[in-house]
Amino acid sequence: MVKSMTGFGRAVKEIDGYIISVELKSVNHRYFEFYSRCPRQYGFIDDKIKSFINSKVSRGKVECYVTIEALDTDSVDVAINHTLAGAYVSALREIAERYELRDSISANDIARYQDVLVVRKAEEDEEKIWSYVKTVAEEALDKFVEMRATEGKRMYDDVYSRSQFILDTVSYIEQRSPETVKEYNDKLVERVHDLLGDVTLDEGRILQEVAIYSDKVAVAEETVRLRSHIEQLREFLNSDEAVGRKIDFLVQEINRETNTIGSKCSDVSIARKVVDMKAEIEKIREQIQNIE
Repeated sequence: MVKSMTGFGRAVKEIDGYIISVELKSVNHRYFEFYSRCPRQYGFIDDKIKSFINSKVSRGKVECYVTIEALDTDSVDVAINHTLAGAYVSALREIAERYELRDSISANDIARYQDVLVVRKAEEDEEKIWSYVKTVAEEALDKFVEMRATEGKRMYDDVYSRSQFILDTVSYIEQRSPETVKEYNDKLVERVHDLLGDVTLDEGRILQEVAIYSDKVAVAEETVRLRSHIEQLREFLNSDEAVGRKIDFLVQEINRETNTIGSKCSDVSIARKVVDMKAEIEKIREQIQNIE
């Protein structure tokens, strides 16, 4: 069953002292395009989560947001930038001496200056962190894929019903087309009688003209190809693979055959049916732009 390229999924879990959230959302795109935003210190996750998402998503512009909050404060160290602290102390004492001020420098004063105290997280096991993130990402991805499948079902129903309309119209054209040849024969005979009166008609010449007209308006080849294209379209709709681009190409072929029928047929009723078909094809074309 086809899937939509539009989807959303989010999951949050607390695992081993970490609160992890993963959020996925996507819109349609010709190819797979991935953008992720992870905490800077966990940048190693970017490539891993991209590959993981790509294993289940083939097309679409996917945005992924990951947050990781460590609840275990024992993994945090505060380091002193002694070089910078010493420079501040020297500068402050120089100011006090030059301007004859009381030297009242305290540790609190120095600690307030930027970058004197540096907060450092203890080294973390990247594979362990990734396993935690992957667990949450799996849940978010399941919701994401489920939403795309639900939307895909709606698109399936819509495209399938429109394809049935096209098939019904093809049946009408196949039935109506031979009738137009007979009507042309009758009109041709009638016109000759009107022009020449009650004279003996050259039946061979009449049949030749009718044969030329019949060949000109024959659409059997086009209707056969249309039926084949619709059958293939439905096979694609029932496929579990990413078939959006294949369907897009197939709809172009359906439109081409329909245009050919319209250019061949001079019958008013067939021309109207061709217009209706083209309207349905355009609606299918719009719909499939969001099929994965």
